[in-house]
Amino acid sequence: MIDNARPDSLQSILMTSTFPLQLDLLPGTLCDERMWTSLEQALGDGYLYKHLPLHRSRTRADMRELIATHSAPQSHLVGFSLGAYLALEHAVHHPERIASLTLIANSARGLPPDEIATRKRVIAMLERNSYAGITRQRLRELLHPSHLDNAAITGLIRAMALDLGKDVLLAQFAQTFDRPDLMDRLPGLPFPVLIVGSAGDQLVASGDLAAMAEQLPHATLHLLQEPSGHMIPLEAPAELARAMQAFLNRVQSGA
Repeated sequence: MIDNARPDSLQSILMTSTFPLQLDLLPGTLCDERMWTSLEQALGDGYLYKHLPLHRSRTRADMRELIATHSAPQSHLVGFSLGAYLALEHAVHHPERIASLTLIANSARGLPPDEIATRKRVIAMLERNSYAGITRQRLRELLHPSHLDNAAITGLIRAMALDLGKDVLLAQFAQTFDRPDLMDRLPGLPFPVLIVGSAGDQLVASGDLAAMAEQLPHATLHLLQEPSGHMIPLEAPAELARAMQAFLNRVQSGA
């Protein structure tokens, strides 16, 4: 774990937090508020949960506007996957609006080349055909092998994908696969950041997460001990909740 020191200049920002804390939650591709249910149960009643409806946005401009208008003026912003990248992008452009930032399963470097190629193929296929939902192969890429037969997890992923559908998937893939590398913007961010990842994540390299933590002035890096793939809020909600509680308690106390 990397936990970089916080200068006294952050004290005024951190001590403005009120109880209970509001967490502004930004989900990933083809996900909605159901993505956070297990995490919210693990976190308990000590927080208020505001869900940012990413699936309603069809363009990058819409996504940026949604985050700006739906998050708190001093936000404890929590993002997963695509939502984490967009949360970081928002924080880079509006650091004065961030009280704390939690980034789950995403790299500041954006998508790796093989994932970009996969998404371009999916976009081309979807433009010609109907969408039948998440395939078994995609589940193997998203989940740790120990969770592939967990019907509660796979069923929820499939349900969100089918409910949100082709138009949402096309918009999110087409508008976000070309992501600028934000790594060189990290050293200037003045707020505390929690980075959570898993060595079992096939989409995000844990080395990228360590590099992010080294670049951020006030970072905590938590790599999961529990088995998990990319879908950390569904696969390891209890450990994720513990990491977030410890981080947010430090933020609130100014420690």
